[in-house]
Amino acid sequence: MTQNSASKLLNGDALHRTKQDKKAGGNGFVKNRCLFQQKRYRRPAEKNHHASCTLLYKKTFVESFEETPLLVAVLTYMGYGILTIFGYLRDFLRDWKFEKCHLAREREEQKDFVPLYQDFENFYTRNLYMRIRDNWNRPICSVPGAKMDLVERVTPDYNWTFEHTGNVLKDVINMGSYNYLGFAENTGTCADAASECTVKYGVGVSSTRQEIGNLDKHKELEKLVARFLGVESSMAFGMGFATNSMNIPALTGKGGLILSDELNHVSLVLGARLSGSTIRVFKHNNMQNLEKLLRDAIVHGQPRTHRPWKKILILVEGIYSMEGSILRLPEVIALKKKYKAYLYLDEAHSIGALGPRGRGVVDYFGLDPSDVDIMMGTFTKSFGAAGGYIGGKKELIDYLCLHSHSAVHATSMSPPITQQIITSMKCIMGEDGTTLGQERLCQLSENTTYFRRRLHEMGFIIYGNNDSPVVPLMLYMPAKIGAFGREMLKRNIGTVVVGFPATPIIESRARFCVSAAHTREMLDKALNAISEVGDLLQLKYSRKNRHGSEGTDCFSFLESHQD
Repeated sequence: MTQNSASKLLNGDALHRTKQDKKAGGNGFVKNRCLFQQKRYRRPAEKNHHASCTLLYKKTFVESFEETPLLVAVLTYMGYGILTIFGYLRDFLRDWKFEKCHLAREREEQKDFVPLYQDFENFYTRNLYMRIRDNWNRPICSVPGAKMDLVERVTPDYNWTFEHTGNVLKDVINMGSYNYLGFAENTGTCADAASECTVKYGVGVSSTRQEIGNLDKHKELEKLVARFLGVESSMAFGMGFATNSMNIPALTGKGGLILSDELNHVSLVLGARLSGSTIRVFKHNNMQNLEKLLRDAIVHGQPRTHRPWKKILILVEGIYSMEGSILRLPEVIALKKKYKAYLYLDEAHSIGALGPRGRGVVDYFGLDPSDVDIMMGTFTKSFGAAGGYIGGKKELIDYLCLHSHSAVHATSMSPPITQQIITSMKCIMGEDGTTLGQERLCQLSENTTYFRRRLHEMGFIIYGNNDSPVVPLMLYMPAKIGAFGREMLKRNIGTVVVGFPATPIIESRARFCVSAAHTREMLDKALNAISEVGDLLQLKYSRKNRHGSEGTDCFSFLESHQD
């Protein structure tokens, strides 16, 4: 992980011996984040901190991040080293025209101009990414629901270009889309309502909200979102990425301080940079580190002048989509209140996917929505649509209506997309007169628990919280990134694989997204294929007990090692 072992221990991690009961070391432990019943020596202040944190939670909060085996880490570094050496060798051959380079490069007569392309920056793309490029950007030709159809393609030049064969891979089980509640569909109530809305309003608005693009559907959506979130008011935007990147600069500027989680999405990072505020990064989900930054900000103020910060804004996410971890929101709110900071919560992946009513991480922990100053989320995942929203006090929304770049300059949300969100949200809230929404929430929870438990039992290392529908399965070695994606597709399973630089260099992974639309039969087929490919590629790295360990990993150790 991005945190070292020492910082994770200070953040409430418990270390557990492996099945072989080896000595303490970098490859002999399983780390489970658990805030409860830990019996180990602490300084008095630290002990009081953990005791107070325990009172903030109404249920257990356990996240598993098993240590990378030492041998696997060494072999992974060796793999990247070998690829780098061969990459430089191939670049040498390209410079001497022994090998053709397909990437855009400067012409000889343009060498004296300011360069458009940086050859060194493209080194990774040329020599590492291009070898496994066939695992990404696969074209689909159907609804991306529980199953999908993929357009078959081949490459004559080692992934530099692709050609379509004309064949279609039918009924590929989709384990990669963020279709958490299964609303990405072309039949049913949502599709019918969106179709009727298209006939009445058309597809595009061709204007901004401040001009003549402010439809009654937009107002209806915003009132519904406010009721759904439990806030005074809300505002909808046509693009989820821009909801972050274009609104954060409207909320803070020069003289302000942004405290950002190190694993925040790039849209949050871009918004923070565009704001002109000072940015300080805290370790992922590490409340001690966040509190230290808050305390230092209060004590020392701005650099050089030591004047108080005009505003301190904490940027966090509900579910971190690459780790599968859930924000420790009760502790963040406690720190925010203690140090009089503002909280910006991005619920892109958690809204609709967490909580007994599907209302995100706030609902998951049973907290008051008014404790979160700015509630942001997207409609692109659980609602099967597009766009994003910001919710909060009426004064906040009135301010954004005038100062948000997305509100002033961007085209309004498409009417059929607006209707898709309205219909799906009413379904989740039960306002459509059915229990379909609640059934989907329950099904997603069941599927998530089942899928994670089976992968644990098989011996894979998976990251994140037990309740997170985002399930990262660790691959580590660069050669296994491409091999896993290809082998899974051979078995008619569509997956997403991720590697450096999107993840730390030794933590390449496959990322599965569980959906309420997945049946048990689909999950079993996917799990059998994962197990088969795991045996083929030797991916079952876990040192935990492979059967019956899901519920006992954290607590059985604690009970047997009381001080």
